[in-house]
Amino acid sequence: MNKERWRFMDSSCFILSLASPAAADARRVGPKAANLANLAHAGLPTPGGFCITADAYLRQIQHLGLTDTVRAYAQSDQPTQRRLSVEIRLKLYQSDVAPDLLAAILGAWREEPKPAAVRSSALIEDRAGSSFAGQFESFLGLRDDAEFLTALRACWAALWTTNARRSMAQHDLVPGDTAMAVLVQPLVAARASGGGLSETADGHMMLSATWGLGTAIAQGEVVPDRIVLSRQGFVRSNEAGRKHHREACAHYEGVMPQRVPEALVRAPCLEAGQATALGRLMRKVEDVLDMPVEIEWALDDTGFKLLQARPLHVAPAPVPDEIWLTHPGLNGHPAGIGWGSGRAVVVNCECELSRVAPGDILVTRVAGPALSHILPRVSGVVAELGGSTSHLASLARERGIPMVLGVNDATRRIPDGAQVAVDGVAGIVRWLS
Repeated sequence: MNKERWRFMDSSCFILSLASPAAADARRVGPKAANLANLAHAGLPTPGGFCITADAYLRQIQHLGLTDTVRAYAQSDQPTQRRLSVEIRLKLYQSDVAPDLLAAILGAWREEPKPAAVRSSALIEDRAGSSFAGQFESFLGLRDDAEFLTALRACWAALWTTNARRSMAQHDLVPGDTAMAVLVQPLVAARASGGGLSETADGHMMLSATWGLGTAIAQGEVVPDRIVLSRQGFVRSNEAGRKHHREACAHYEGVMPQRVPEALVRAPCLEAGQATALGRLMRKVEDVLDMPVEIEWALDDTGFKLLQARPLHVAPAPVPDEIWLTHPGLNGHPAGIGWGSGRAVVVNCECELSRVAPGDILVTRVAGPALSHILPRVSGVVAELGGSTSHLASLARERGIPMVLGVNDATRRIPDGAQVAVDGVAGIVRWLS
């Protein structure tokens, strides 16, 4: 971080409405918030809200007397870095907010409709090649001052967690050279939510959808609907998923998991006309940001809301070795890039991850963002749950790692130790019998 950023800031630097032209400056609010501001300025539907800027994070670091500690981090050895990161994280999470900062933040918060969502918007987040999907923090359904301030401090501290530091190191970044902004928005009372890819390797667009809030998709906890559209926005296929639970905002109880009625588990979340409208909306996002995009969306009683838009890395479809075409295969959601093969390691518990060696194919039940640290050493991932727009799928695309998610009974049907091929474009996993 430029040393000039450590000057004392007045309170006018701390809060920016997303409606403000200044909110399009990613250097102040992070790319996540800046992209949303750009969409709103272009007239596209977003929830609105405000951003607590990176200057606020720097003011809190200054208030806690951590400026020199943060600067020392990059020059320290690994044991010292671990110690410093714990010290910084705990102080950010446990300490009171600077009085001038607190007044500005609470003033904006109390004007915001409730319940609200509080989400990280790090200055390094949602950039081309480094989305850091799922590596920071999001909190949904917040109502009172105390839980809001806890969420805010947790977002600041998330820059210094082990997972975040590990992910930054893979991009030759350190937390002391960046800062954390925080996005505060009304929580969308979503009937359905999901993600979307504006361009796929085979020249189409793709939407994922589930009931309720999109948390279950992001965390890889359900198999969402998978809707393929032409580039003009017309539906080519709508494959219903397995959506056994949903996240919904319970009255005054925050966001709660709910069992989905049996009749809706395999029922499509979007009608053809809704999917077409969302596909065309995604094309408009592409035009505004001038790049292929991955989006997150929610549908409430008033229509679609765009919750996020990040750069999408697209690679050509690979040509698999013909020998594999004669072997047993399972279909799922293509969720990565390319084609890869290796030894299958079936993992049913996180404690078994030490069995995964470089070049192996990880076969597991849930492919959540907590597995991001294993991506650099695998040749592919297969999971029983999840879909093409989960956080781990986003990270895999950045790294060129093929994934097939939503593969029913993968951990039971794929033999541990078998030679496996993963096609991250066609969504097929095969093994030598």
